[in-house]
Amino acid sequence: MGHLLSKNGYRLKKRTRKLHHKKKKKRNCFLQGPCMLCFIVHSNSSGLDDDSDHLEASTNGCRHNSVTGISVPGVGGVGIGAAAASKLAERYATLASPEDCSKFLLSPRELAIWEGQGRSLLSAVPAKLIPPPVLFRSAGVSVTVPIPVPVPGCTSDYTEMVCKRKCSEVQRCTPCKQPRCAFAAPDGGLENGGLGGGRGESASNPESGHCHLPLCPLPSSSSSSSSASSSSSSSSSPADGCCGLGLHADLPHSSDSSPCCLHHYDDCQSRSSDAADHLSINHLPSSILLKVLSHLTVKERCLCASLVCKYWRDLCLDFQFWKQIDLSGLQQVNDDLLVKISSRRQNVTEINISDCRGVHDHGVSSLASHCPGLQKYTAYRCKQLGDISLAALATHCPLLVKVHVGNQDKLTDAALKKMGERCSELKDIHLGQCYGISDEGMMALARGCPKLQRLYLQENKMVTDQSVRAVAENCPELQFVGFMGCPVTSQGVIHLTALRNLSVLDLRHISELNNETVMEVVRKCRNLSSLNLCLNWSINDRCVEIIAKEGRSLKELYLVSCKITDHALIAIGQYSSTIETVDAGWCKAITDQGATQIAQSSKSLRYLGLMRCDKVNEETVERLVVQYPHIVFSTVMQDCKRTLERAYQMGWSPNTSNSS
Repeated sequence: MGHLLSKNGYRLKKRTRKLHHKKKKKRNCFLQGPCMLCFIVHSNSSGLDDDSDHLEASTNGCRHNSVTGISVPGVGGVGIGAAAASKLAERYATLASPEDCSKFLLSPRELAIWEGQGRSLLSAVPAKLIPPPVLFRSAGVSVTVPIPVPVPGCTSDYTEMVCKRKCSEVQRCTPCKQPRCAFAAPDGGLENGGLGGGRGESASNPESGHCHLPLCPLPSSSSSSSSASSSSSSSSSPADGCCGLGLHADLPHSSDSSPCCLHHYDDCQSRSSDAADHLSINHLPSSILLKVLSHLTVKERCLCASLVCKYWRDLCLDFQFWKQIDLSGLQQVNDDLLVKISSRRQNVTEINISDCRGVHDHGVSSLASHCPGLQKYTAYRCKQLGDISLAALATHCPLLVKVHVGNQDKLTDAALKKMGERCSELKDIHLGQCYGISDEGMMALARGCPKLQRLYLQENKMVTDQSVRAVAENCPELQFVGFMGCPVTSQGVIHLTALRNLSVLDLRHISELNNETVMEVVRKCRNLSSLNLCLNWSINDRCVEIIAKEGRSLKELYLVSCKITDHALIAIGQYSSTIETVDAGWCKAITDQGATQIAQSSKSLRYLGLMRCDKVNEETVERLVVQYPHIVFSTVMQDCKRTLERAYQMGWSPNTSNSS
């Protein structure tokens, strides 16, 4: 294209076809100087200029390398000296516009002839093909102009301007069949908001000299029929976004695609595939991706992450995610799902199906039969489950160490007997509000599970002192014991003094519990750290004083709605150096004096509950909050303030609440 202005252009074409096997002769452009259009096309190429009135017309020419197809200005076929080339490069670097370049490259006589015809040298050249005047990169004995890298956004007119020679065509990359993309403008944003300035037109910036690259339209249906299979197969894989950089845009499909668009599409895809190779999260090691996915819940992994691509689906099915399964609260869970999980993942060690109303005994039995390594089973508030499911777990899962089945009305002593026979490794069991359990089942469980460490019962109306005695005699490793609301008495509780490892004791709402029994338990159980005596009206100031004196390891003491006064709080502050938490809520006899004395005298206190202690003034509490900032005072007003503070920290505001 650059030699169409040559006066021998037509004859040179024919001569090239006939004598292509012969040695190519030197040809000079009509302009008798370096081919200007070659400089324009090879925007990133190197070149030389002259320090005086350019290179002489008789010795200047434009040779085209038959191997690389690039323009190399020379002097009579001989390279220019390094010093002269250096000066030419410095001179050319000061040029600021294409018109200055043309005047620099042409001699005055040639420029006068050209301008005498009333035309500009650059009038026929598209503005988008005129790059900034940076043509020279280096100077030396000989100058080599590198092949330019295809710039996304330039149309096929770019390749039309390259001087046609053997092997001079621009190499086209195989398209990656990715979504359409919008390239960033020089100012950092997407051109026209990512939607392009028009149909295949690029907006140029005359000041900066850079062209704002247009959108890359998809090939037409006629030209892309051969790629239908590859595009359909890639639909199951995750989209890489805009050129693999995570930018997604819904762009209208182009019904007709010109060759320039196809060339731009190819260049775009070759560059975007390289970027995707470096930026894709899938290139992280699988161990790191597994760690990332481990922070998701089962629902998020199954319904979101596993749908991204096949690779992520395989990662979500990794065995480590199916060792511990938490399905609590998911109403979609049913027996069929448990059967599928058990048949495909036989290494389940922990499962939680609390509040799953669609699960029945059949599903749990199937899970138990396929997962003999199950160790932890939780099923709170599954009232539809009965003895069959728990018996199946006991039969097929002998390694069970934790069973929490609170609030299951259908459970009876038969299930507990089965567990006592088969689950000798059981350490933690929760049977709260299982109203069908009696002393018979509890005694069988205690005899068969000597390693039991945690036992919690709540409002089990048929559990009496016999169960407490059986547990204390057969389970010496018990550390946590709770009999809240059970019809036990002091005669049964006194047997707990044999548990030397007892650390947490919950005796809430025991109707027949006297002070002497409590004091004896505190004296004998030296490792006791938490004692809950709430809702026991028999507990008085003297009992609390003994607890403060004898409880050497005690850190938590709960006395809600007990019959205590200020003397109990004062005794705690004076005699205990370990108690950190005291809850005296709903104790109507507590006044400002007791709250002030315990705050002043106790060195270990960190929490004081005064909820609904009506004789404690709020002004006193405000003063104590300021004087003892290390202590949390719990009252109605203080709790409301803390709740509002947490809400403000999380971004809540009254205006938002009103608008919603």
